[in-house]
Amino acid sequence: MSEEQVVISVEPKKPSWVTLLATSGCAIFVCVFIFIGTLIFAGPEKAQEFIPNIIKEAEQRTRIMANSNTMGDPNAPVHIIEYGDFQCPYCLKFWKESEPQLIEQYVNTGKVYFEYRNFAFLGQESIDAAEAAYCAGDQGKFWEYHDTLFINWKGENIGAYSQKNLIKFAKIIDLDQQEFETCISERMHQGTVEHDLAQAEADGIRATPTFLINGYKVEGAQSFEALQKLIEEILQGSFNQENG
Repeated sequence: MSEEQVVISVEPKKPSWVTLLATSGCAIFVCVFIFIGTLIFAGPEKAQEFIPNIIKEAEQRTRIMANSNTMGDPNAPVHIIEYGDFQCPYCLKFWKESEPQLIEQYVNTGKVYFEYRNFAFLGQESIDAAEAAYCAGDQGKFWEYHDTLFINWKGENIGAYSQKNLIKFAKIIDLDQQEFETCISERMHQGTVEHDLAQAEADGIRATPTFLINGYKVEGAQSFEALQKLIEEILQGSFNQENG
């Protein structure tokens, strides 16, 4: 009598959900890592293609006696010059947090005459944005464009201020498109921005934002309270420039 051969089949063990999750997670991580590396290698222009390009519209700020890159009464007792770069994150911080109150309490009340000058040193996009703002100023909308640039800030030299986007910003604030595009394509304000840079160097500007308040230099994204204290001391005649 022959022994009956017994064959035992073993089903392969199915991976647990923990194993599947871990494996999938590793695969996703590797894909993301490769994707980001590819974008970095390809450069900012290629990377910008994968970044959602939603153009934001800035809330309008009321500025009295706005004239190109200045606002307020030219005969005001306090003259503030801001040297800024549209790509500078600290300039963005000042624009968001301090400028609205400064405009409301001092510019629009005739106490401060405010001037914006470009210290465009962070790259070509800084220069292009600065020239575009002056082109908008030719149509009486420097400050509207200034605000639009800041609200659409995404970072430094990643294509946020590409010529394509600069044109889109102009559409948002209803500029004459043909006039604007001619102005930026022919770089009609290259000399204006270069003049700002020369003034900055003459004034010893090293960083943005930097403010000249009746000639007194203040560096950094100042809080409204810090500016207010200085302005009030000037208005009351108690400011000592030597002591700051």
